[in-house]
Amino acid sequence: MKAVRFHEYGAPQVLRYEEVEQPVPGAGQVRLRVAATTFNRVDGDIRGGFMQGTVPVSLPHTPGLDVAGTVDALGEGVRSLALGDRVVGFLPMTEDGAAAEYVVAPAQVLAAAPATIALADAAALPTAALTAHQALFEHAGLATGQRILVNGAGGAVGGYAVQLAKRAGAHVIAVAGPRSRPNLEASGVDEIVDHTSTEVTRAVRGPVDVLLNLAPVEPERFTELVSLVSDGGVVVSTTVWMPTPDDESRGVRGIDVFVRSDAAQLAELVDLVDRGELTVDVGRRVPLPELPTVHEEALAGTLAGKVVVLAEAA
Repeated sequence: MKAVRFHEYGAPQVLRYEEVEQPVPGAGQVRLRVAATTFNRVDGDIRGGFMQGTVPVSLPHTPGLDVAGTVDALGEGVRSLALGDRVVGFLPMTEDGAAAEYVVAPAQVLAAAPATIALADAAALPTAALTAHQALFEHAGLATGQRILVNGAGGAVGGYAVQLAKRAGAHVIAVAGPRSRPNLEASGVDEIVDHTSTEVTRAVRGPVDVLLNLAPVEPERFTELVSLVSDGGVVVSTTVWMPTPDDESRGVRGIDVFVRSDAAQLAELVDLVDRGELTVDVGRRVPLPELPTVHEEALAGTLAGKVVVLAEAA
């Protein structure tokens, strides 16, 4: 089978599209015929060697945390899935990922794929939507009627975060660039702040209960945003390479978020998709051999939208 792998850490040029041996599922695992995976920012960090302490992988390594595919083989003891099942999942970060025609996955991390969208597009759901869900409800404790400021609302996680926050009855203030405005308006956000033309701290009227940061931001700038949080509020951030600031004098807590796989939560998110209450937005779709180019675009800062990487098995 074909896969994209890197044999050493480094720039996107270390990625190779090559022939590899088809994996065999072990106990508690299934093999999936991959419909698609995606690119996540953490994929680039792992490839670059910046997360060896947090996410140690064995080389050569196949990236691709998200998977959408069809169960092709069952490992010993698997009773929850059957051959032909269409599933999605967030794969273990330290194991080979889904940038391949086939991948093995623990059965326990998989959920039935949405029935209302293309299977390949469903790959855009697991990591980003789980990150948004856990940040909002497990860490921030977002409640109906609260005000939330989402910095980086135009990204994949931000897109899910604003939808889930609105569904929870929050007043949502989205910070993003002009390119994201149509999608944010469609999500029903209450306010949109264009960070390219407006000073956020001046544009936001009144304090917020929750600040959700999803974008790289200078420490000084981050501290300024924290000043918008009301006394006793919370700051949640996914930029785990930079500690989330707090303000102890006002009782403002800072929480770093590192997403975890949760099949039950993922099943709930799939249900929302099938009920038309959560939209999966795909920026573009590329074939597996073009994944190195996607990594290059991400490193250059020119990557736009959620990229779904299509893997067609022979």
